[in-house]
Amino acid sequence: MSGKIGRLQDEGSRMQVVIAGGMAGLIARFIVAPLDVVKIRLQLQSHSLSDPLLLSRQDIRGGPIYKGTLSTMRHILAHEGVTGLWKGNVPAELLYVCYSAAQFTAYRAASLGLQNFHAATGLTPHPHVDTFVAGASAGAAATAATYPLDLLRTRFVAQGTDRVYSNLRAAVRDIARDEGMQGFFRGLGPALLQIAPYMGSFFACYESLKPVMGHVAERLLDTTVGASAAVGTGAGSAAAGVVAAVMAKTFVFPLDLVRKRIQVQGPTRSRYIHKNIPVYNSGVVRALQTILRTEGVRGLYRGLIVSLVKAAPANAITVWTYERVLNLLIRMDESNTASVNARF
Repeated sequence: MSGKIGRLQDEGSRMQVVIAGGMAGLIARFIVAPLDVVKIRLQLQSHSLSDPLLLSRQDIRGGPIYKGTLSTMRHILAHEGVTGLWKGNVPAELLYVCYSAAQFTAYRAASLGLQNFHAATGLTPHPHVDTFVAGASAGAAATAATYPLDLLRTRFVAQGTDRVYSNLRAAVRDIARDEGMQGFFRGLGPALLQIAPYMGSFFACYESLKPVMGHVAERLLDTTVGASAAVGTGAGSAAAGVVAAVMAKTFVFPLDLVRKRIQVQGPTRSRYIHKNIPVYNSGVVRALQTILRTEGVRGLYRGLIVSLVKAAPANAITVWTYERVLNLLIRMDESNTASVNARF
């Protein structure tokens, strides 16, 4: 393949990629966990704040009324304590570690596969098409492999002070007993519909923007902190990750909202902190139509602002950490190899 699509997919051994991807996901998740909790709570709120009879409605009595990111965060702190902002963190950490490792591994494998395909067929590679295909394939594979953890994360975040599941083990046991194996995959359809265009767009934008952002960042840092300090900061990668995440996230957000609402369907639906989560059991299209009819276009974008606020640093931290850890592992491996060779 003429030229590299980018270092992100063609450097490092498989184990180095897995370790770097897992570390990137672990760190990113812990930092943005409170924003993730706020986003999910807003997405699950189906009642309209413009309803003049809102406070008297029977179906929300005992449930909270969230009115924005900061207000929601203050409400959670007041009623559930600091730990409320990290609800579902155990399955979420497992999700982010496993997802990131699977995503980067699949991305690397898909990219190398495309390189081999072009080499074998002699077809002219198209870098943007290749990065989109590799990103979409990696996102779909990682989503399907880790989806039960995503569902568990959502259900724990949806719990209020009255707990539906006492712990992760009890949640797995109860879902398996009451809903069967299909219960762990509620909402997988919209998740796959969402992740392919999201990750494809993200990686395509990221790889296209990284050289430009890197050049701009180095120029800016060169004028402010000096050329020596500007080298190796990874500021270009972080900036490219921010812009790519915002663009991709906005495009697929309605599917993400539908996925969250479908994830809390089943026998425990009315026991979560929002007591009036509607029933969505007729597919993705029907769910979108129902939300549009009952909540309007704004209903499809509940939690978008906090989602964008979360997605930008999360993806920037992920790709920045991934490349720093991967480079460190590669240098350590090269150093060890050099030491062994020096002995002989």
